[in-house]
Amino acid sequence: MKRKYEGVYVLKLQGQEEGIEDLVTNITKELESSGATLEQIDRLGRKEFAHSNYAKQGHGYYVVFQFIAEPTVVDAVETKLKLNDQVMLQHYRRI
Repeated sequence: MKRKYEGVYVLKLQGQEEGIEDLVTNITKELESSGATLEQIDRLGRKEFAHSNYAKQGHGYYVVFQFIAEPTVVDAVETKLKLNDQVMLQHYRRI
């Protein structure tokens, strides 16, 4: 049974925001190729971390995806994105 999810991703900036659009495109492709239907993508931008020693970086680029998918799709995408060094954090919740 398909459900509606929200995925929050924190991406590494490495001093540049030019590569962010490529990362957002890669996440979009991962979700769609796994069977998810995207509803909305919100680019929240660069945010400072409360604890600056996370991954030796004081900030990240936040992106929120809303999509409809099977629960197994979320697990598959999460596993694939864990291998991407540019994705620092990812969190999913059912809405």
